Amino acid sequence: MKWKAIVIATALAGVALGSVVAADGTHDSRIGMMKKIGGATGALGAIAKGDKPYDADIVKASLTTIAETAKAFPDQFNPQSDKSDAEVNPKIWDNLDDFKAHAAKLSTDAETALAQLPADKAGVGATLKTLGGSCGACHQAYRIKKD
Repeated sequence: MKWKAIVIATALAGVALGSVVAADGTHDSRIGMMKKIGGATGALGAIAKGDKPYDADIVKASLTTIAETAKAFPDQFNPQSDKSDAEVNPKIWDNLDDFKAHAAKLSTDAETALAQLPADKAGVGATLKTLGGSCGACHQAYRIKKD
């Protein structure tokens, strides 16, 4: 039960922090936001794999974190933000509308999952597959991996 409270509190704090750093546009703020999404995805993944028992509160908190963070993430790429980040494809600024559409899709996918909350580990797994497709499409188009 203590673990559940920690995960929920962390997810909700992450949403609040995301609003604070949303317009920073630095490498660290971008990575911080991606780590929040990664943490939320990891919590969902643990449920989908059966490593953790299904818990509706954790699923809700994780999906909320993903939805809110994805919605705020494009603000990290405003015209005054750091364009020299080696992990960011400069095409983002040339295709900002497409980049924003990718983020909006991830946010919408998470909000849809919240509205039709997965009821078991199989449902969480199916939701992760959808969310992963949205994440992967954006990363393929706009992320440069370090060697």
